[in-house]
Amino acid sequence: MKLPEIRTLPAVPMDIPPEVSRLYDIAYNLWWTWSPQAHMLFSSLDPARWIRHRNAVEQLLNMDAHRWEPLLLNESFMSAYHAVAEAFDRYIESAAEAWFPRTFPEYAGGPIAYFSTEYGWHECLGIYAGGLGVLSGDHTKSASDLALPFVGVGLLYRRGYFRQTVDADGDQQHYYPDYDPLRLPILPVVGPGGSEIRVPVELPGRTVRLRIWKVAVGRVPVLLLDSDVRENDAADRPITSILYVRGREMRLCQEIVLGIGGARALAALGIEPAVWHVNEGHSGLVVLERLRPLLEKERLGLAEAADRISRNAVFTTHTPVPEGNETFEADLVRRYLAPWAERCGVALEELLTLARSVPGEHGGDFNLTALALRTSRYANGVSRMHGRVAAAMWRHLWPDRAEEDVPIGHVTNGVHLPTWLGPEIGEVLARHLGRDFEQRLLDAGFEEAVMAVPDEELWAAHEAQKRRLVTLTRERLLQQLARHGQPPGELREVATVLDPAWLTLGFARRFATYKRANLIFHDPAELRAILGDPARPVQIVFAGKAHPADDDGQDLVRRIFQASRSADFRGRVVFLEDYDMRVARFLVQGADAWLNTPRRPQEASGTSGMKAAVNGCLHLSVYDGWWCEGYDPSHGWLIGPRVETPGPAGSDEEDARHLYRLLREDVVPCYYRRDESGLPREWIGRMKRAIAKLAPRFSASRMAREYAVKAYLPAIRQTTEMLSARDEARLWSP
Repeated sequence: MKLPEIRTLPAVPMDIPPEVSRLYDIAYNLWWTWSPQAHMLFSSLDPARWIRHRNAVEQLLNMDAHRWEPLLLNESFMSAYHAVAEAFDRYIESAAEAWFPRTFPEYAGGPIAYFSTEYGWHECLGIYAGGLGVLSGDHTKSASDLALPFVGVGLLYRRGYFRQTVDADGDQQHYYPDYDPLRLPILPVVGPGGSEIRVPVELPGRTVRLRIWKVAVGRVPVLLLDSDVRENDAADRPITSILYVRGREMRLCQEIVLGIGGARALAALGIEPAVWHVNEGHSGLVVLERLRPLLEKERLGLAEAADRISRNAVFTTHTPVPEGNETFEADLVRRYLAPWAERCGVALEELLTLARSVPGEHGGDFNLTALALRTSRYANGVSRMHGRVAAAMWRHLWPDRAEEDVPIGHVTNGVHLPTWLGPEIGEVLARHLGRDFEQRLLDAGFEEAVMAVPDEELWAAHEAQKRRLVTLTRERLLQQLARHGQPPGELREVATVLDPAWLTLGFARRFATYKRANLIFHDPAELRAILGDPARPVQIVFAGKAHPADDDGQDLVRRIFQASRSADFRGRVVFLEDYDMRVARFLVQGADAWLNTPRRPQEASGTSGMKAAVNGCLHLSVYDGWWCEGYDPSHGWLIGPRVETPGPAGSDEEDARHLYRLLREDVVPCYYRRDESGLPREWIGRMKRAIAKLAPRFSASRMAREYAVKAYLPAIRQTTEMLSARDEARLWSP
């Protein structure tokens, strides 16, 4: 079944010559964000502006008429334009050849509706905060690659997530950009009459109207809801303004808008989902709109209605950290949901009970994870270990079941290879494995083909990516220190910060305390000796943000920044401010080894390490998250003990000591052990094994296939017959 056409208004006027008119269509489809050729094409229109915005729509809007003429006469540019346009058309029009239509040609059901509070597709569209958003972005991209019947739903945050600066004392400063949606790769959605649709959502004492914007992610449409319209009261227009707003009541308003408004937006467009996928509890209030017709029209009881909607509902939980599971005070929820309960003929306390994290508890908080678990047919964690942790964490919701029967499984996260694989290593693999190797990761022979890549070529590609990381780091550090008022002599020293020949460790993620960004500083003298070895020097690049409400996380930022400026570590430790997807790409593509030190068992997955691994960056991590499945001594290292049961392992002291020992005795010697040609053959062999073994298993392509087979298709009628004729394992296993 094809999605109904989602019609949009044209963008603001653009003066694009007819000879290159397809640039408009390409700019308004985020396919360009994972096409290196499209990147280069848009960059060539105005390289200086591209560096500032990295936004294809912005490029076109700012093109003066006189700049087009020399480009139209430039054979290289026109050849690149036609090649990109042909590649784009081939991608969009070849859906029938993709995995899902080929594997399930008889499927004629509705789409999977995927609800997520944030999406990270590219840095030009700043409606993401971190791992959850980037995972949602990678999921939609891979759904497009596989031609899954798929539609996303989210919110358009006019001011996005905060941008980070760090002052001279190391204190994190926050500011929120003010995005102009007319300059972003999104378009307003219109109804049959050609007017913009407004979706109503009732809040206490008023109705909020929502505009719908469409984001085209390859073949997948994503609908973003926006409360900043003139029909709304000035106090309601900022509801969708800021991602992860601190105020709890405003956060509840956002999640009501996302859940109820998202379901109504789909209905307004004639989209009837076959499956509803709630990605993290923030999206859980979609169940209210799904319950409403069963309660109002069919007069079902709440328990029966909840059972009915659960049959085609999928829920993914992303964190075992209690603070990450969205809860609201019961009194606040009563004020907002009492009108809904009255309209639906449901006792308000019965609704609150559906979302209590502790059964039988009276007056407890309204927990969106508990609500989603109770109203979903299939629930999963995002790694094998996290599935076990989540099952133990939530087993009290099913007190009559044995622990092994708790209905929470796992689908391990994956990363979208075309987005995260560095261009130089990607070119080497394309040359030896074929230009379509990213679509054949799960084919037999992939591992052998990667291992046959010449060492010299892979190392040269890695060195090129590492040099780009060094260049970016120096540029960002110079801007940062100049803003701090450092003297010219110190600014000149930045030109020598980071040496491409030195072993480089990367650490980049959200600065939550459980991630222990400061673990490596546990013994400063020990670390100083490792980093400062003149024969085998080591350097570390840190990046990451702490939520504005997380004082402890901000203290971590301060301490690491101050360490980077101290006499002991200056020049060997660097902190890059304003971590975003662009900085992440440079880091995962250019680092030699990736440091991951969460406190077990609080790392649900850890996709940054997967992104590094597909670039041949060797993982150095505690046994948690995805590394419980990915670890192999032939292509990475394990900090602390290998403990298969969910639960704490080593203490900070023990893990730090083991980390130092690994660096001294294994990691550093392996990197600096060179043959007569100057190549670290053992290290390169580990790099190749990391790519060969981990890229297929931890790709978003595998992840999306696994969701289709384990979660989506079993939730759809006639699925049993469809799957019984197939070997499920071969659909998604590497």
